[in-house]
Order: sequence, then C-alpha cells, then structure tokens
Amino acid sequence: MIEISVGHTPDADDAFMFYGIVSGKAKSSNFKIKHVVKDIETLNKAAFKHELHITAVSAHAYYYLSDYQILRTGGSFGSNYGPIVLSKKQQTQIQLRDSIIAVPGKLTTAALLLRLALGSSFTEKEMRFELIPEAIQNGLVDAGLVIHEAQIAYDKSKFDKVLDLGSWWNTETNGLPLPLGINIASIRLMNQAQIEAFQALLKNSILYAINNIDEAVNYAMSYSRGQSKDMITKFIKMYVNDITVDMGKNGEKALTSLFEISRNAGLLPSESRLNFT
Repeated sequence: MIEISVGHTPDADDAFMFYGIVSGKAKSSNFKIKHVVKDIETLNKAAFKHELHITAVSAHAYYYLSDYQILRTGGSFGSNYGPIVLSKKQQTQIQLRDSIIAVPGKLTTAALLLRLALGSSFTEKEMRFELIPEAIQNGLVDAGLVIHEAQIAYDKSKFDKVLDLGSWWNTETNGLPLPLGINIASIRLMNQAQIEAFQALLKNSILYAINNIDEAVNYAMSYSRGQSKDMITKFIKMYVNDITVDMGKNGEKALTSLFEISRNAGLLPSESRLNFT
C-alpha cells in the first residue's frame, strides 16, 4: 500500500464524488489517501510543481501542464450551463468589454471562456471565488465571474445575470458539453498501474454516491456554504452525471474543441498533446 495525496476543491460536488472513498464504502488495498482540499486556482498552481499525486485542475490549466495523465472519471462538465457573469446593474454583453470583472483565477476555465466570449479588452481582477459576489455588491468591480453553486444560488434581487457562458458555449459548439474541471495524475509520482487503480477507485466512489444520493448529499452539506439541501442537491445533479462517471468520446471531443477554439482565438499557444488514461 502506498500513501498518495489527492487534491480536490471545497465544493459540494467534489465532496459528493469522494464520499464513497471517505466513508470507506469504495475500498482499495492499494492506497492510503491524504485528502488536500483547496480552491481550484490553488490546485492549478500546485500542479505545476507536482505537489500532489492526483489533483483536480481546471481544464484550462491542464493545457500548460506536462507529465500528467487525464483521468476519465471525476470531471465537471456542464450541459448548456456553466459559469455566469453577474453585475449589480443591468448592462449588455458589449458593455462588459469595457468593465472591470472579477475572475476566480487566470488559469480557470471560466476565465478562458470569458476571454473567448468577450475578447481581451476588459480588465481582470483576480480574487477567491467565494469573495466575488461581495466584491460586486460593494462596487469593487463592475461585474464578477461566478462559479460553483453561486451559479444557481445567487440573490436575484441583488444581481443581474449579464452572461451565461454555459449557454454561450452550447451555441458556439452545437451542444457539446462544457469541460470545466478534470482530474489528473502525475506520471512523475505514479506508474500506469497505480493511475488506473486510482481511476477505478474514484469511479466506484462516484457510483456509490449516485446510488446512495441522500447519504452522499448529507456528507456534501459540510461544503454547502450556507445553501439549502435542496439547492446543493440540484447543483450536485448538474455536475455529477454520466460524463462524470466516464467522459467517453464526447468528453474528449469537448476538451479538444475547447483548446482548438482557444488556439484559433489566439488565447492559447501552439498545440499541446492531451494524454488520457
């Protein structure tokens, strides 16, 4: 048995996916797991240093990484939904191009999508994802790029949804799923057999949670950030689905298309090879 470090975010959907492992309902004799729970941009940056054996990263960040393999399970894909841009006042998508917009990290897929949709004339202001609604409310920024459960739980009496990047992507790609986050394994720290064994363990953990949803949601509520169980259940069902269990060819195509579209727009450097398990 080897000890491995596994990075994931402090979000209800990640907690839901890992419930089978944490609870011991999905078991492996191969690993002793140290869970490292950090926001996605912190995990993105840690991946460049190979600090973790397995980690969640933004799909965008993966493009710049080397010596990692993409796991086919545990990814976050939106189906005609995804990050949104909120403002305290009504404005148009064109007006956003001259705005100061809070983003939850330059390496997030959300930030890449925003540049694809708006161009690069707006001013980015990086901050932790959970601080963005308050920054909009206090007038520190003109608008904010919102991820995680705030996509559906934001206060509609305080904020106006200016842009839905999930809907934008759906239109641009004729219905491809939106690849937001993926899990990757360091091939510097793990061999192929170990990577595949962990992938099987994570898949079993996700399947256990899906088949025991109330039990797994109760655990995920520890990462609810004050949202109701109904809201968290809705959010989990949005981002834990068939393509989470196994991304398949459609997930591969979505990732490939994200990078191709971004390269064609001049937002990514020359082609990077995708390495799937």
